[in-house]
Amino acid sequence: MSARMHLSGAQDPQQRDEGDRYTVAAEVLGLLADRTRLTLLERLSEGEADVSTLTEACAVARPSVSQHLARLRLAGLVTTRKEGRRVIYALPHGHVKRLVDEALRSADHQLGDLPPHD
Repeated sequence: MSARMHLSGAQDPQQRDEGDRYTVAAEVLGLLADRTRLTLLERLSEGEADVSTLTEACAVARPSVSQHLARLRLAGLVTTRKEGRRVIYALPHGHVKRLVDEALRSADHQLGDLPPHD
């Protein structure tokens, strides 16, 4: 996420270029636009998990899951902590959880599983 890497966490939000804000938001949405990453984030919205648990949830090869997790971690969409030899992944805040939830609810509407509403 090139724009995110150039933004300092100590920078006043009002001083940020509005274009940077849209660039970072578009990059976040781009990361969500992958079935495996979306599945990983949905599973992590239920709570912390290690790579083995996440691999089972995705039904994708472990190396692929690890690569997707690395991209999500670099983008700041997941955090990690060590528990012995295991790496535990988690969502750092509820924003990503809500984005994933809304995307899946929108899909449910398109598939006809939910009635229309405003």
